[in-house]
Formats: sequence, structure tokens, C-alpha cells
Amino acid sequence: MSKKLEENGLWESSRIIIPEHKEAYLKLMKDRQRRGKPELDDQEVQLIEQALIESYNTRTSVSVTVFSPFDDTVMTGVVTSINTARREVKLFHDEDDFSWIKLEDIISVNA
Repeated sequence: MSKKLEENGLWESSRIIIPEHKEAYLKLMKDRQRRGKPELDDQEVQLIEQALIESYNTRTSVSVTVFSPFDDTVMTGVVTSINTARREVKLFHDEDDFSWIKLEDIISVNA
């Protein structure tokens, strides 16, 4: 008898994956790597806000770590605007390059 008919029958050597299944599997594996946002206590939030205000007042550069479900992003620049109504800060990177960052997404700030 051929090997095809041994052990697992006809399916032993005829396993295939269609592209749609491969994409779904890769998406599932990526979603499993998703992580939750860390909870910051009030003191850490105050330290972050103080560092942002100091950067705004003195126009000094800061490194801001922004939460992402897969990889955190570190941005460096000067805080040029603070919008308290929307709870966002404008981080100016280079000439004509800036980002609006929500305060709730900021994990840490290094001066």
C-alpha cells in the first residue's frame, strides 16, 4: 500500500492551505499578541502632566512614550500647544512635522 493510505488515510500527504485561511490565521496570531493598556496611578499622571507643561513653558524637548496595542511608540519633540478641552497635546518634531497626542494614550514622559 502507498504511504498515502497509511495512518491518516487520504489526508496524510495532501494537506493544503488556501490564501484566505492563511490570512485569517496570521490575523488571529497578531490579535493574540495584542496587549492591554497599563493603568497609571494619579501620581504618575501628575508627573506626566507636569513634564508636558514644563516642556510647553520652557520650550525644551521631551520624549513621549505613546501606548499602542502591539508596540509602544516613542516620539521626541517640543510641546507647542495644550488643548484641555480635548485633552490633547501638540508635539512639534521638526519643521512642518507635528502630532496631536491624547493625554490618555501617554504612558511616560522623559525630559
